[in-house]
Amino acid sequence: MFLIDQIQKDIVAAMKSRDEVRLSTLRMVKTALMNKKIEKMAELDEKESQQVLATLIKQHKDSVEQFTKGGRQEMADKEAAEIVLIETYLPKAASEADIVAGVKAVIAEMGTPTMKEMGTVMKNAMAKFAAQGMRVDGKVVSEAVKKELEGK
Repeated sequence: MFLIDQIQKDIVAAMKSRDEVRLSTLRMVKTALMNKKIEKMAELDEKESQQVLATLIKQHKDSVEQFTKGGRQEMADKEAAEIVLIETYLPKAASEADIVAGVKAVIAEMGTPTMKEMGTVMKNAMAKFAAQGMRVDGKVVSEAVKKELEGK
């Protein structure tokens, strides 16, 4: 079943249960997926759908940060709740321990890379996580790579 079909079924369920927060979030997600589909002029595969959702999550995290800085905690809480709902449609995110272990493995495979080769290490690490079907945050991977390379 395609992701958009699942979201449509969940929209109907949210309408029936009168869950306004869930309904508005699911409509936003469906709109983002439909816009991407129109932009591409073809159906989205699962990977492309997941990329759209990951982009939405990133945007919401930025909004949470901005609302918190601006003293709008109720808005930050609303955005955080939407993030949790959107994440249910994505594969499980890798834990920080998994990311560190993956980065260490990539560095070991490459030999002894220096800080100048951070871009190459990042590229290899992100490719490894993608091949394993793991969802990772690029910032967390970047910090792990920096930490590991600084020790050398």
